[in-house]
Amino acid sequence: MVGRVYLVGAGPGDPELLTLKAHRLIQSCDAIVYDRLVSEDVLKLAPFDAECFDVGKRPHDHPVPQDDINELLVSLALRGLSVVRLKGGDPLMFGRGGEEALTLQAGGIPFEIVPGITAAQGVAAAAMVPLTHRGVASSVRYLTGHCRADAELDFDWDGLADSDTTLVVYMGLANIIEICRELIDHGRSSDTPVLVVSRATRPEERRFSATLGTIPCAVKATGFESPVLFIIGEVAALSKYQEIPTDALQINHFAAAAE
Repeated sequence: MVGRVYLVGAGPGDPELLTLKAHRLIQSCDAIVYDRLVSEDVLKLAPFDAECFDVGKRPHDHPVPQDDINELLVSLALRGLSVVRLKGGDPLMFGRGGEEALTLQAGGIPFEIVPGITAAQGVAAAAMVPLTHRGVASSVRYLTGHCRADAELDFDWDGLADSDTTLVVYMGLANIIEICRELIDHGRSSDTPVLVVSRATRPEERRFSATLGTIPCAVKATGFESPVLFIIGEVAALSKYQEIPTDALQINHFAAAAE
């Protein structure tokens, strides 16, 4: 008898931000296949006898290739198990949930997709920053800060430079210097506010504010490590979080960050 696979969003980290359905499935699963961004507090909800598989990826370190993850999900389901494929945030937001769904569909494996609160939503709520705001930002765009196989960033920079658009950059720590440079080169003001958040909604959450022109140096000065999310746009100025003083950054915009 074939089991069922649930592609579940674990939210940004705080277990209280799980959906009721996600909470129920995690507590009743036979096997759980989880990513690096799933918090320990969420994993503790799994049954003590559930089979657990850590398939997390890190920058330049993918110990379990995506094809192997796909095969694992199929093999567990063929054993008749109820499988929770647990992803940070939402499974369809930069989480390769679509690729896994297509694999399961091709293999005739029953599956469901259970949405989760995205990292962007978690960050915005925790920092009390609206991603859109009347008279300030009329649209929001999500983008990944790196491309497959470390290819060059190929974005609609002219569109992203629109001052009425809030940008939310996932996985952008390694390329934030290039991202900021391109945005400024395509017309976005270097004074555009930026909010930087690491480990959103968790006890170890860290965040600070700066500007598009100072953020590369600020990230270097603070020593933030991934996962880090950037909110770029005028709405970031609505956050009550303190901006890092400019004189503390020893700024020469990108030159200092590149040292």
